[in-house]
Amino acid sequence: MQRENLKRLRIQLEGRVQGVGLRPYVFRLAQDLRLGGWVANSSAGVSIEIEGSANAIANFLKRFPQEKPTHALFQHMYVQDIEIQGEAHFEILPSFLEKKSTALLPDLATCSKCLEDIFDPKNRRYQYPFTNCTKCGPRFSIIEEAPYDRSRTSMRNFAMCEACQEEYDDPQDRRFHAQPNACAECGPQLRLWDKKGAVLSENHRALLQSAEAIREGKIVAVKGLGGFHFIVSAYHGEAVASLRARKHRKEKAFAVMFSSLQSLKAEAEVSSLEETLLLSAAAPIVLLKRKKISQISPQVAPQNPLLGAMLAYTPLHHLLIRELGFPLVVTSANLSGESICYDEKNALERFQGIADLFLVHDRPIIRHVDDSVLRVIGGREMMLRQARGYAPLTFEIEESCESVLALGGQMKNSVAFSYDKKILLSQYIGELQTAEARKMHRRVLQDYANLYQGKTKYIATDMHPDYFSTQEAKQWESPQVQVQHHHAHLASCMLEHGLRKKVLGVLWDGTGLGENHELWGGEFFLATRADYERVGHLMIFPLLGGEQAIYEIRRIAISLLYQLFNKDLFSKDEMQFLFEGMSQTKKSIFTKMLEERKHSQLTSSMGRLFDGVASILELRQKVSFEAQAAMELEFLADQSQSEQSYCFPLFWQDSKWIADWKPVLLEILQDKRDKIELSEIARKFHNSLAELVCQLALKLGQKQVILSGGCFQNKLLTEIILQRLKKKGFEVFWHHRVPPNDGGIALGQAIVAIDKMQEESK
Repeated sequence: MQRENLKRLRIQLEGRVQGVGLRPYVFRLAQDLRLGGWVANSSAGVSIEIEGSANAIANFLKRFPQEKPTHALFQHMYVQDIEIQGEAHFEILPSFLEKKSTALLPDLATCSKCLEDIFDPKNRRYQYPFTNCTKCGPRFSIIEEAPYDRSRTSMRNFAMCEACQEEYDDPQDRRFHAQPNACAECGPQLRLWDKKGAVLSENHRALLQSAEAIREGKIVAVKGLGGFHFIVSAYHGEAVASLRARKHRKEKAFAVMFSSLQSLKAEAEVSSLEETLLLSAAAPIVLLKRKKISQISPQVAPQNPLLGAMLAYTPLHHLLIRELGFPLVVTSANLSGESICYDEKNALERFQGIADLFLVHDRPIIRHVDDSVLRVIGGREMMLRQARGYAPLTFEIEESCESVLALGGQMKNSVAFSYDKKILLSQYIGELQTAEARKMHRRVLQDYANLYQGKTKYIATDMHPDYFSTQEAKQWESPQVQVQHHHAHLASCMLEHGLRKKVLGVLWDGTGLGENHELWGGEFFLATRADYERVGHLMIFPLLGGEQAIYEIRRIAISLLYQLFNKDLFSKDEMQFLFEGMSQTKKSIFTKMLEERKHSQLTSSMGRLFDGVASILELRQKVSFEAQAAMELEFLADQSQSEQSYCFPLFWQDSKWIADWKPVLLEILQDKRDKIELSEIARKFHNSLAELVCQLALKLGQKQVILSGGCFQNKLLTEIILQRLKKKGFEVFWHHRVPPNDGGIALGQAIVAIDKMQEESK
């Protein structure tokens, strides 16, 4: 071919481009079009040079983005003409090492072709629990540093056998350059341990013995993709009860794993969107409505009409559940609030009193990754816990920025890291109240610093001085930017939806520290990402005994009702359920605390108002996990179709709109006296909150409204507000990819810090 008809391009790709089979795809496409050049991973993404006729290169550029691998995501594609080199051969080059900025790919559920392999007796990977290809398998949980090459993963110590190497080197094979490629001859192996770590069996025999133990009602700790799970039969009530007792998880629901969508549909209702989520490569836990007739033990999700369901997502899970033939409780191997355990020696030490057996393997897990949890709200998916299949989550921002490390909050902690024009939100870490969780928090912070080799310019934290994440910031030399808790909630949702101009934020959660050391939680902000004005809030009330009231929720009801009846509350017959089992001395102490407002911090929390109403309706007086009473109030309200509301007036005070809950409680009490169905009372309460939001939105006239904070995990509440605001012409935004709870706080902290710095520099 004459030189004047030749052309050579350099293409630089950024985004989710490693570990998705992109290099093999480029190789095959270049060969098909008879182009020369090369493709290679780089620390920034994937680099390509192609050379050939102008027509062939035009075809490449047309087909390339249209036919790219399913999981590839191009955030940027830079193309430039370069000097012709006369190269006719195309090859895959070793990775380039440079500044580290490529997006890491989450772990992916086993694809259909690999499933066929492990269940085909004629296939050499028959019953092999670590089968994968370029379309599936471990990624984020095994990579040590970018770029994504086998030598930089925990697979580096497993030398491929001749057959696996041939697959890896064959451009026509789907395992061409699949970094975790392995088989039973050369790859990771299973072992079954007893409580002392003695090996009982290996490989498939270990899996069979584990299955037999589960049939017998035993608890097996299984090392999976991103950590250990405790596994028992979902049909075996005694086994589930035993797991609850040993794990100290009194009532909070367990997740259930199913072998197939068909078996799941026998137990729960599944919409088309929920089905899509369950079958996706992320394979998350999805909260579904349970069917009334079910074989699943009531112990799995006591007093809960929802079922947290997922499909088997690794070959190991598929093999185990196929052997058993029934659904499994699969819950994170940890103690309440801690991060999932991912090291077998650590698991053996920590779970002696929980697991009867340990099914382990010898592929190291580089970083813990819990199961992601989603719920469909308002016709869209909402992330409740962002982890496996989604983490790390990358967001593009408008301008290049200084590096910011955001340390997150105290509960449902995650961290965020910014570089260039991107912010990464880490996987779920947990509650930073235990030594194990705090150790994991430090590890994840260091992990991101190592992965991206970025010097942290600023540290973003919450305002609360007692949060571990805030205290941990003192260990860093970088300047600190404190971000108010609810502003971080709002900013995370704004970033997700690409909003920068002023919006009305409805920010409802448990509590977060506000200005003047008040506990906020029922807030209305007019805000941008850089700044906010508190324009309204729920009328404040005291938390009787402070943090104790979060667990003994009758204290909240007593506190609220005391504002209505003063001392008479303690003698009213209709209120005696609140004081059942309470001594006269304790009543006197409560009276004095309320009169003197001692040991009772003031709050505007909507989450605590939900608790108080649940207590008044006598749903429960104590909770064993966060938001338990609020969830039960939602489930009760969902049984009614009432359109009625209680009066929830607003009044102007100190340049803010105050939402007065007193008339609501008075009407609730009257409905109780009139023997109105509790489900209708609960529904009217939800409707009242929606009307409250509409009232204030109309007064302020701000057409774009953000809903953020843990209260908006409540499907009924969120959907009623969405419906009523949209009818009145408002544009409403709520969370989809980022959790509305404190799992999104770090992302909000990062973008607030970035925008503040950029405004200050102008």
